[in-house]
Amino acid sequence: MGFMTKREWQIFFGLLGIFLIAYFLPLGNPKVRKGIIEAFNLLQWYARHHTIPCVVPALFIAGAIVSFLSQQSIMKYLGPGANKVLAYTVASVSGCILAVCSCSVLPMFAGIYKLGAGIGPACSFLYSGPAINILAIFLSARVLGFDIGLGRAIGAILFAFIIGLCMAYLFREEEQQRIQQPVYLPETESGFGGKPIWKNATFIGLMILFLVFSDWYNPGIVRVTFKNGKTGTYHLRYETHDTVTLQPWSEGGKVTGEAKVYYKKDIVKIEPLPSLTQTIYNIRWYIAGAIGIIVLILAFKWYSKEELNQWMYATWDFTKLMVPLLYGGIFVVGFISVFIPEHVVAHLVGSNTIFSNFLASIVGAFFYFATLTEIPITEVLLRFGMAKGPALALLLAGPAVSLPNMLVINGVMGTKKTAAFVGLVVIMATISGYIFGLITH
Repeated sequence: MGFMTKREWQIFFGLLGIFLIAYFLPLGNPKVRKGIIEAFNLLQWYARHHTIPCVVPALFIAGAIVSFLSQQSIMKYLGPGANKVLAYTVASVSGCILAVCSCSVLPMFAGIYKLGAGIGPACSFLYSGPAINILAIFLSARVLGFDIGLGRAIGAILFAFIIGLCMAYLFREEEQQRIQQPVYLPETESGFGGKPIWKNATFIGLMILFLVFSDWYNPGIVRVTFKNGKTGTYHLRYETHDTVTLQPWSEGGKVTGEAKVYYKKDIVKIEPLPSLTQTIYNIRWYIAGAIGIIVLILAFKWYSKEELNQWMYATWDFTKLMVPLLYGGIFVVGFISVFIPEHVVAHLVGSNTIFSNFLASIVGAFFYFATLTEIPITEVLLRFGMAKGPALALLLAGPAVSLPNMLVINGVMGTKKTAAFVGLVVIMATISGYIFGLITH
């Protein structure tokens, strides 16, 4: 079958996999049916709360990166030949500013990687975006304990540098070949069409600022009044069209029970508790909208029709590559989550051994955590008996990678590099968790 390219074989096996699942899936099994419902619940929650405010802006930013930034600029600051201290610092700092989840950072990672960034700085950016979240580190310290918050801060910052350096070393020969291949990109030092670098940087910077506010963290601490007269304070973990998943929450900032699903028809009112973060969240679309208007004005003022078309084509290319994989991965994670409930995971990682830390890292690596949802989930696991070492391992591996994240990374840089990146995250999280468990025992 010589007419079948590698890409065609991938499509064939993908279709074959869908056929076999549809053919053999035991729909009579109650857990399987529950898994399917949970998969659609998670998918709907992702579509309603993450696609428009986070994924869509990130796709436009990725398209702008490859359309408006010059390859020379990226190579100068993030390329294999760039100053390592500068390159990895830029990658890590720019990643941590975003405070997005493991899926939403992907379009921007793909953009800078496609434009010529070295595999090392690109992977530092890929890890730092969801992992080095300043708010997440402070909340981890407040909710889970100062020691875990400090361990997460130190571990995440070191990870961004070490993982990047390891990836650069492992694939140094392939990287040299990659950057020598011709790519259709802007030829001038300043960017597409000879625009001054400050214009392109300002334009993309404003788009990133739009993303920061459109995807602003929702604290999710709410006062709920039910139709039966019952009231209580909860952490709102997930919301779909018909249901909300609520977890009892104390005034001291702790969860006090397991998460349960409630139908909206049984609820009279859901009121967010006041806080500065909540206030900004309530007005986020006004701030993002104002920034978006400025972006639109500058787009038509600074760029020609040809340049804008190039931007839209690049954005659409990223969309075709990433969205099907993201949605497919989210669906699979939702389905699998039914078969590995939180109390079972906590029981398996109740001691500080290499195996328990490795298991926590694996679970974290494949599960999907939206921004900051890993904190209440980890607290529940700790209450169920999870040891502190595996808890830190989960926090270091979980937010940075996920199954949807892996599928997209594989499409961007191939199976070998994806396996290496995920493997490094899991191994380092395992070792860090084990050492942390010994220190805090």
